[in-house]
Amino acid sequence: MLLLVAFVLMAVCVVLHAMGLTFAMRRLERSLAELGPSYGQRLRLLIVVAGLTVLIHLVEITVWAVYYAASGAMPDLDSALYFSAVTYTTTGYGDLVLPERWRLVGGVEALTGILMCGWSTGFFFAVFSQILLRDTASVGALKTSRE
Repeated sequence: MLLLVAFVLMAVCVVLHAMGLTFAMRRLERSLAELGPSYGQRLRLLIVVAGLTVLIHLVEITVWAVYYAASGAMPDLDSALYFSAVTYTTTGYGDLVLPERWRLVGGVEALTGILMCGWSTGFFFAVFSQILLRDTASVGALKTSRE
């Protein structure tokens, strides 16, 4: 039963991640279209992408934590948030652990965190690639106009 709950929480994270990155992409499309030659603009855009991505991960960590606290696997929400963040990010300090019967749930959270972080990395790389493509296109256009 607990493994089923873990898979439901994983599915919730996938849905939240998809919604969050879709929202971010829609916002970024406008920013990418209006992107000028300023290095500062490009950096700001990457910082916004990183910030939105971290926010999505924090929401997902909170989903796991609320479940841990509500089900009694962790003594309180603060402990659950800390444990969930350490588990989701696979930091694994080991100073807080789930009760024995819950440990597989923690493993599924860690696997979910790896998957979601990989997805975020791919998204960040795609945005960075778009910035580079636009930069390369504008340099190419500049060279053509000079010739």
